[in-house]
Amino acid sequence: MDLKEIIFLPGLGRQFKFLNDNADIRDKSVLITGSNTEIIAKKFLKKAKEVFVIVNDHEDLSRMRFNLPDEANLSIRFMDFSNTDFINRKFDIIYAQASISRSDRNKILKEFKKILTQEGLFCTGEIVSISENPPQFVKDLWQQSNLSPLNINKIEDYYKEKGFQLIESKDLSDSLKKFYTLSNDLLKETASGLNTEEKKYYRKLITHMEHETKVYLKLGGHRHIGFKTFLFKHAE
Repeated sequence: MDLKEIIFLPGLGRQFKFLNDNADIRDKSVLITGSNTEIIAKKFLKKAKEVFVIVNDHEDLSRMRFNLPDEANLSIRFMDFSNTDFINRKFDIIYAQASISRSDRNKILKEFKKILTQEGLFCTGEIVSISENPPQFVKDLWQQSNLSPLNINKIEDYYKEKGFQLIESKDLSDSLKKFYTLSNDLLKETASGLNTEEKKYYRKLITHMEHETKVYLKLGGHRHIGFKTFLFKHAE
């Protein structure tokens, strides 16, 4: 299995396809947030005017700079999502796949609204709760991962309150089984022997995914954990 050839995030390649089906990304200024987004950046580079990727972890920054091409219209930076260095109205599109379902989401969205153009688009994929009262072991998992998922039936209203207008949405919860199965396969491969360089490349990702994979595939997490993607624009 070569993770460098797939979008190894919840939603896999379906969120990017969703954006392509509902928006024109040609000649746009694009911001991508979060780690493991190398393939997403490469896809945007085929059409977009310029692509910026921001991460908030130095190890992620080093890995992504190593894996992405050195191109004039691509910039990879270390930055706090809720307090970027970009000028106001910089981006036509902001793309976040499983990267802002966090406790500081309110601050992040406030920042995104500042740096989006007035007609800018925001495509986000969020880990969501698909049950009204998830069990404690699921809540513990989210807390350990600094996740603060919203209920799948309430998340659209939340974004409306934050000043975003919904264009389209899609429930991609059915993609999670494949995502966590891939995670499980990767863990098995690691146990059977990746070389030293591969172990270094995947170490952080594997450590993070091991417990999450077990919760979803073996402990009933699939009854409580979902993933939904949205395309928004400014409501103001």
